[in-house]
Amino acid sequence: MLQFLIRRTFGAVLILILISAITYFMFFAIPQDPALLACGKNCTPDALAIVHKNLGLDQPLPVQYWHYVVGIVMGRDIQGSHCSAPCLGVSFANGQNVWSTILDRFPLTLSLMVGGAVVFLVVGLGAGMLAAWKKGTTVDKVFSGGSLVLSSLQIYFLGPLVMLWLVFSTGWLAKPSYTPISENPAAWFAGLIIPWAVMATIFTGQYTRMARSSMIEQLQEEHVRAARAKGMAARYVFFRYAWRGSLIPIVTILGIDIGALLGGGIVTEITFDLSGVGRLAQQSVIQKDLPTTLGVMLFSSAFILLCNIVVDACYAIIDPRVRLS
Repeated sequence: MLQFLIRRTFGAVLILILISAITYFMFFAIPQDPALLACGKNCTPDALAIVHKNLGLDQPLPVQYWHYVVGIVMGRDIQGSHCSAPCLGVSFANGQNVWSTILDRFPLTLSLMVGGAVVFLVVGLGAGMLAAWKKGTTVDKVFSGGSLVLSSLQIYFLGPLVMLWLVFSTGWLAKPSYTPISENPAAWFAGLIIPWAVMATIFTGQYTRMARSSMIEQLQEEHVRAARAKGMAARYVFFRYAWRGSLIPIVTILGIDIGALLGGGIVTEITFDLSGVGRLAQQSVIQKDLPTTLGVMLFSSAFILLCNIVVDACYAIIDPRVRLS
């Protein structure tokens, strides 16, 4: 396991370097000078030259990128002040430390991901198991058909409809907002319940279908049929033998969906007017703010790669037949 984690971590670092290099050099293909954002509206040629020097933009592009990479590992000096590692630079738009800004926004995005994942996992897996248990019955057909309908919905379509009904028309729920869970757990839960419900509605269909098909496949395995032949109760065989084997494809798509929730946070946060990492990414791209754009890109990529490593490691825990070699 240790060798596997070291190997995957080394590969993840190489991928992050490649992503950062591509993003960095592609950004400078934009004809607009990125220093204009930091210079302000009433920017003169002399002021622009000073900004170039302070930000290091007067140096060759490969040198700028090298200083950026070194800053992530060791920190660097920017505009006369020291930026501690991991230094992702200083925003051209507001002069704030990019790493600190991402950390301030991430709790909201993490709350959306974790809360939504818990809901759609519980509902989706429960419905899929029940559909497999009642294979061929009306319950199976209703859940299977409903999962197809739910999977076709999109957040930007369903979200406004739910808000129109539950917030503006009936007033049953408050408008989505974010309160740190450490300050007020009840307000944290109430402010995010609508985004969680919408995300769970959309993702539940996929997990229902996957859990149903995987469970039905496991029920046909030789060890499951052998357990039945020994006279074990059907319910015991279902949960003791078939359920564990059916988790591998579920864990696989969960790792992918966690990354999708982080990447798709832009749509979710814009739909519900929330300010997380996704909203920060949108604002930085619109403003052509290179440090923030690159910082969010690297942070999101590292999080997705970490999720993939954890998913691969979970395979060996779920199924002893899997070896991480």
